[in-house]
Amino acid sequence: MRKGTNPQKNKLLDLTRYVHQVIIPVYLPEDGDYFKEGLKILELCLTSLFKTVHEKTFITVVNNGSSQAVVKYLNSLQGKGMLHEVVHTDNIGKNNAILKALNGHFYKYITIADADVLFLEGWQNETMNVFQSLPKAGQVGLIPQMKMHGYLSSNVLFDYFFSPRLRFTQVINPEAMKAFYRSLGWGDDYNHNYLTWHLTLQGSNNLRAAVGTGHVVATYKREALKTGTDIEINELLSTKFDREFLDLPGLRKGGYRLTTEANYAFHMGNTLEPWMTEITWSAQPPEFDASKYSYKPLKGNKIAHFIKNHLFRKVLENKVFLHWYIGFKGLPKALVKTPWHE
Repeated sequence: MRKGTNPQKNKLLDLTRYVHQVIIPVYLPEDGDYFKEGLKILELCLTSLFKTVHEKTFITVVNNGSSQAVVKYLNSLQGKGMLHEVVHTDNIGKNNAILKALNGHFYKYITIADADVLFLEGWQNETMNVFQSLPKAGQVGLIPQMKMHGYLSSNVLFDYFFSPRLRFTQVINPEAMKAFYRSLGWGDDYNHNYLTWHLTLQGSNNLRAAVGTGHVVATYKREALKTGTDIEINELLSTKFDREFLDLPGLRKGGYRLTTEANYAFHMGNTLEPWMTEITWSAQPPEFDASKYSYKPLKGNKIAHFIKNHLFRKVLENKVFLHWYIGFKGLPKALVKTPWHE
């Protein structure tokens, strides 16, 4: 028998306590050389996160079937109030883990990062600066990469076809870009012209962002993510489902895929290196600035989406037109007809 009224009934949530969610799925099993330094890498990842986010950041870690050492570590952080939410599951795959972390929350800005990302000071403010300066941004990454404009960014190239705001500019930090590819296990035998120029879009206050982004770490507007699905995800780690859940929803809403012009994070990979422990941060995390969190939702149009992301993308596949376009947008003539853009 129930007596009285539940004191929680009709109570309202404080929706202003947190404004930004960070989600980190973690898979670090007991066995295997591939994961042997994973816990140390995770500790660096979370330490860098704690030191670089403001107090209104809600941090969720999904333990996706990791070892007991990882379970103990994450539980201790939650017990200290450093992690707001820890979800323990069997290995259900990265995309299912992300969906689980999104469920039950409604934050307008959501950062999704791999467990081997090292966050740098200022990343959160600069991310918000991009969203405010370029309201059509649906996704903002932190690690500039080579030729990012060539993947799911034809809407930006269409919208700013004649605008001088869309131009090739020199990469600010080529060494950071090199570091990203080393972290992936690449050699040094790729065309280094790739490290010199990238396509950038200028917003208000003269802020520039690189066109395109990747999946290692990025912040999304809520509607740029597929937060519920009846699709069966049958792969543990899949670029197909990354595209379906992380890339296409924002594109269909008219959103741009962008990256901060400067490098604001490193991808560490699975091997601990001395430089990773030499990064320093301010003694205190940044203060929350409400002015950076005004929100302009994305609004999609099916006809516009088809023209920009299907028809115009087909036009860009024509090499003659592409050569003209990238030259028109400021890529040096010496590079226009090289393998730089292919």
